[in-house]
Amino acid sequence: MLYINCPHCGMRSQNEFSYGGDASVIRPLLEKEVSDKEWDDFVYNRKSLRGKHLELWQHIFGCRQWIKVERDTATHEIFRTFKADEEFAK
Repeated sequence: MLYINCPHCGMRSQNEFSYGGDASVIRPLLEKEVSDKEWDDFVYNRKSLRGKHLELWQHIFGCRQWIKVERDTATHEIFRTFKADEEFAK
């Protein structure tokens, strides 16, 4: 089992969270016309990364906030967590 350190609530079981996807994916702008290819790339065409990766998680059974989690997809080791609006500094 994973334990995720919510920046709002502290250390919690992964059972309290819901995975929200790759945090590095750039979403299309709301007011911009998007081609079918751009939309397909955004929704379906993703790389399956192995190793250190930045993810979005929502603390659904806690504060309900979205957070960013830096995690290794091969070992599931969590390196750090921070608020969703915080910039990722390497």
